[in-house]
Amino acid sequence: MDALTITNTGANIATGAASARVPIPPASSGEIPRYVRVIATVAAHVKMGTSTVTAVAADLMVQPGDSATLTVPRGMTHIAAIQDTAAGTVNIVPLEDC
Repeated sequence: MDALTITNTGANIATGAASARVPIPPASSGEIPRYVRVIATVAAHVKMGTSTVTAVAADLMVQPGDSATLTVPRGMTHIAAIQDTAAGTVNIVPLEDC
C-alpha cells in the first residue's frame, strides 16, 4: 500500500435527499489538487464539476468504510454528493503530489 500525503484540511458535505456541493479543498500550494480522497459515513453518490455541479443516484457510489481516490480533471472546482438511502457525511481531502 502506498502512503498518502495529506497536509491541508479537507471539506465535508452533509448528504441528504437533495444534492449538496462544496469547493474542492486546495492542496498546500493553494491550487486545486490533482487528486482527492473521498470517504463516506454512509453510502453516497459523488460527482465533480464546476460551481453548478449536481450529484444524482447514478453517479459514483462511495460505500461506508471504503474510500475512493479520484483524479481531479482540469477545470473542476467543486464536488457534489447526495445520499443513497440515508443521510450522512462525505469527507473530501486533497492529496499532495509526491
